[in-house]
Amino acid sequence: MQLPRLHARFHPEIAVKFALFPYLVAQGAWLRRTALQLPEPTGPRAGVEGKGPVLRLLLLGDSSAAGVGVDHQQQALSGQLSLHLAPHVTLDWVFDAKTGRTSRQMFKRLVKIPASQYDVAVTALGVNDITKRASRENWLEDTELMWDLLRSKFGVRHIYASGIPRIADFPLLPPVLRWILSRQGLRYDAGLEELSAKRPDVTHMPSDMELHGLMSSDGFHPGPEVYAHWAKGVAAQILSDLPAYQS
Repeated sequence: MQLPRLHARFHPEIAVKFALFPYLVAQGAWLRRTALQLPEPTGPRAGVEGKGPVLRLLLLGDSSAAGVGVDHQQQALSGQLSLHLAPHVTLDWVFDAKTGRTSRQMFKRLVKIPASQYDVAVTALGVNDITKRASRENWLEDTELMWDLLRSKFGVRHIYASGIPRIADFPLLPPVLRWILSRQGLRYDAGLEELSAKRPDVTHMPSDMELHGLMSSDGFHPGPEVYAHWAKGVAAQILSDLPAYQS
């Protein structure tokens, strides 16, 4: 009889999280009570603009996809994607995003809404899964279920999965909680990258921007420069892949 192997990798943030669990729960509750609550910005959540071949884009996600941290959707991810894509295509875009949304909630939302057809999807999810203590394995499972549904129900040909942002740069979070969540963010994003690499219909878009001094006034959401940088990278990748969507 062979004894089961111990897990090969030790994750120190998990040990710290268990050791300080009551403190961290209290810290999280205090943050929820005291943190500045920014609204989702005003502006359209769908539109058609540009000229040339039609590209149907679906933007999905949490508060970052909804643009929390800026005043208008023109400054947010949706508006900045339109800015970079509309000069090259007729962009027919829709976004479905909500503050606090997890990947499982996004999947359930897609199950309920009517089917439609899109060429590409851009997703921004994961931080709420981490803060709400979803396991990495469950999060990746929910993510792949969502990807499969985007293919089967919505005809999406390619998915651009935004990586987990640099939680270590979130000034709102107290040092210990920030360290734990940032370590988890790195592990979750590595899992997302590995999962994406197994699928030709998904591109992982890592969050490679240092966020110090560029966050919104709540210390948790992107500011306008972050949204602009994020959208520029995603749009460049979409335009590079464009011939595949026109075939």
